[in-house]
Amino acid sequence: MSTQETSAETEDAQPETEPAGSSHQDRRLQEKRERQAERDQQAEADAEAEATENTVQIKVFRYDPEVEGKQEPRFDDFHVPFEKGMTVLDALIYARDHFDSSLTFRHSCRQAVCGSDAFFINGSQRLGCKTQLVELDDPVRIEPLPHQDVVKDLVVDMQHFYEQMEAVEPYFQEEDLPDAENLEEQRQDPENREKIKMSSRCIWCGACMSSCNIAAGDNEYLGPAAINKAYKFAMDDREGEDLKQHRLNILEQEHGVWRCQTQFSCTNVCPKDIPLTEHIQELKREAVKNNLKFW
Repeated sequence: MSTQETSAETEDAQPETEPAGSSHQDRRLQEKRERQAERDQQAEADAEAEATENTVQIKVFRYDPEVEGKQEPRFDDFHVPFEKGMTVLDALIYARDHFDSSLTFRHSCRQAVCGSDAFFINGSQRLGCKTQLVELDDPVRIEPLPHQDVVKDLVVDMQHFYEQMEAVEPYFQEEDLPDAENLEEQRQDPENREKIKMSSRCIWCGACMSSCNIAAGDNEYLGPAAINKAYKFAMDDREGEDLKQHRLNILEQEHGVWRCQTQFSCTNVCPKDIPLTEHIQELKREAVKNNLKFW
């Protein structure tokens, strides 16, 4: 056999090879794709972790007597994206707008003035628009005001509260009206104004009434909000002694100021920091002085 034939057979036996550099480039591309996939997966995991970290869980009381299947009270959980400065009311509005449009609660001004969004938040009466989520433990438990009939979800019947407020005649009255031709401005001394200034801050939210154990057990008790409103007018020097006597007669009744047991619960929950208990005690002192007789 010739050397030429042997060389030909050897060449025929060699395996076919890929173009130079082709296999190495494919491996590099494959590794690059794998690294990118890992980065994408890590980014997704980080985004999920960040989303979880930046959400707050709220547990909201639910009740609807008009819908079958919702007549039994329960709590629904909502996970709301958290933002700096977010309030409980903000979280409720987000839950209603994004998760459940049937979620019902009162709100209006969102500036702690209207008093419509008082709730029982984490075991205390608070205004939803004034309560920062960052100050509360997670999950945030939101319930309707205690000791009041629930209409739906977080909405309570305020009719009895309004009736108690009206019972103390919460409006300015004047004994001696000036002649039509000699109308004068009814001026108030700065000292007298300073005395009743805090009582005038009441926004009729009902938080104090809801926190009062006496009001819970005595449906006829005027309650701290109504007595505070009476204080505002009874201590106003512009009404005169006869009208002050009239107001004290209303407050001295069996279910008036004497039912207060000085628990300070109303003062503690008042969103406007009104010293309700102090006002009630001052009216007690006025009632005592009013009944003193020297003869």
